Amino acid sequence: MPRLDRSLVADIPLFAQLGPVDIDDVLSQAHSIRFPKGADVFCQDADAESFFLLLHGHLKVMKVTPDGQQVVVRFVSPGDLFGIAMAMGRATYPATAQAVEDSVCLVWPSASWPPLVSRHPSLASNTLKTVGSRLSEAQTRVVEMSTEQVERRVAHGLLRLAGQAGRMVDDGVEIDFPISRQDIAEMTGTTLHTVSRTLSAWEDRGLVSGGRQRIVLLDPHRLMVLAEGAPG
Repeated sequence: MPRLDRSLVADIPLFAQLGPVDIDDVLSQAHSIRFPKGADVFCQDADAESFFLLLHGHLKVMKVTPDGQQVVVRFVSPGDLFGIAMAMGRATYPATAQAVEDSVCLVWPSASWPPLVSRHPSLASNTLKTVGSRLSEAQTRVVEMSTEQVERRVAHGLLRLAGQAGRMVDDGVEIDFPISRQDIAEMTGTTLHTVSRTLSAWEDRGLVSGGRQRIVLLDPHRLMVLAEGAPG
């Protein structure tokens, strides 16, 4: 197996406290895999045999509830560690991760996690920060879905995605990966019809524009005002 170049992870916060020799040690346990658009990286309730770092592309993480409803838990961006079931004391994956565009991941066997964090404790502390951040975001979304009207939830969801994976374009901030209205519905706990109606109204008001699986926030400030409950 060819040796992975440490430049692949040079700017990733997970490795920020590791020296070159330490990074080489961590990468020696990994290999890279390409996942074409639409491919599952892993499936909900499958044995957690590996953990992953996304190098290129984007993934969505989906969970099917006991009553059969599909929920988009979050989107994975380059530099994100994911599938870390072992670090959370799980033997199976709690959700499904699927590529929303052609993506490349580094993959480690789960069995390598304990010795790696033993030799490199900063991996464990950085991973704990990652898990804590995701838990905080999940709690925020639960509160939003429990207390906010749909329009505010959708605005918060789009702003969150723009903060995670937005890029400046001529007319605003584009969410830099393919995202459908169905994805937004599953992310915000509403229906496709409601999301379509909301986004169409916002397009008429000059807040967003979009095409097939493309969304640009034309006026993020007004969306922020709307998300906080004031008239947009």
